[in-house]
Amino acid sequence: MAPTKAADPVEALLSALAGWPSGDLALAVSGGLDSMVLLDTVAATRGHHRRDVRVLHVDHGLHPDSRRWAEQVVATAEAFDLPVRTLQVEVAVGSGEGLEAAARRARYDALAASLAPGEILLTAHHANDQAETVLLRLMRGAGVEGLAAIRPLRPFARGWLGRPWLAVPRAAILARAEQCALAWIDDPANERLEHDRTFIRHEILPRLEDRWPHAIQAIGASARHLGEIAEREAATDRADLATLARPDAQGALDLDALATMPAPRRDALLRRLCLDRGLAPPDRRALAEIARQIEHARPDAETEVRWEDVEAHAWRGRLHVARRQPELPPDFEARWDGLAPHVLPPGLGCVAIEPPRAGDFRLTARRGGERILLGANRPSQSVKHALQDAGVPPWLRRRAPLLWHGDALWAVGDWLLAAPFRDFLDAGAAAWRWHRGALAAAGGDR
Repeated sequence: MAPTKAADPVEALLSALAGWPSGDLALAVSGGLDSMVLLDTVAATRGHHRRDVRVLHVDHGLHPDSRRWAEQVVATAEAFDLPVRTLQVEVAVGSGEGLEAAARRARYDALAASLAPGEILLTAHHANDQAETVLLRLMRGAGVEGLAAIRPLRPFARGWLGRPWLAVPRAAILARAEQCALAWIDDPANERLEHDRTFIRHEILPRLEDRWPHAIQAIGASARHLGEIAEREAATDRADLATLARPDAQGALDLDALATMPAPRRDALLRRLCLDRGLAPPDRRALAEIARQIEHARPDAETEVRWEDVEAHAWRGRLHVARRQPELPPDFEARWDGLAPHVLPPGLGCVAIEPPRAGDFRLTARRGGERILLGANRPSQSVKHALQDAGVPPWLRRRAPLLWHGDALWAVGDWLLAAPFRDFLDAGAAAWRWHRGALAAAGGDR
């Protein structure tokens, strides 16, 4: 049976694009059935949607044939005269979060880093994927936000993430692939039942459809209804978060106000804060620990709660929540001549004198006990106390490179500059820069 107009991949794609922002399209193409049909459909309808299109393929390096798969995607994109780029990623196999989750994180981090401003990243998620996601989240005890599952369009990195086929069943996509005589890659990992998603795909959904033929459409409809409820709740949560945010602390939340809230309301706001920032929402353990830290927080002490790749710090009457960032290794040390930017360890960016000024410098991590001369007519003071006075949070201090000239400490990150260093920079009309490493803001629903 031919798909209905509402379930037709071409109609669904054009209908979605007609209501979405006007950015260009980046297609996430794995080489599998769904994404190859997406590539073919977007290319075939360029005269209708009139957007520039390019193709992104992520090579996870997890299969011996991954290079060949990448070459196949590249060849197909080039046959459509579309620019294509392969993104090589390393999957943290031993991270403890499971292979599926680790691969997904690596994939979306790479795609986020590659997205241009205003660009829409399109993926080929369909109605069956939506049903799988809802069932997975039911098994994890998700609430309204989680059971709304995959959203058709949401902000992502510097642009958008769009899924135009969430109402299109996989059968309609397969029918188009056969109609257009398309070739695709069958990843054997998609047949391994030890993965939760493939178990649901091959063992659970077919049995549901045998009993209830419209099961996938019904699950998708429920997800859409829950999505509408979640959006209404999100609007209320964002209004409440705005009253808690401390503008002097880059969006940190007021601890005293959080402490007076009923626990369910506080937990809901913390989950919303994370979701809006593209972070994994805290689990029950993390929420309970945050509540304990808030209750016992001392003004001058730092506390920390971690979950997945996120960390929350209670400090000076504020709760800071952000993606965990790398720190300088304690034994880091490097010589530097000041002429070209010096690249720091991964995730920490680089330091530079702009325009360059030559010198005999050393870069190190903090090791404790350092002192710095901040004023020509003042005694030196401890770096620890100077950073406290400057209001630099303790967890950020562990990232900062120290710049030395001989035995004199000239800079701590870009927060503290010694008086002799300022004189050195002024003599060359130069500035000291620490260009932080940018961590990709991936997050979301699958």
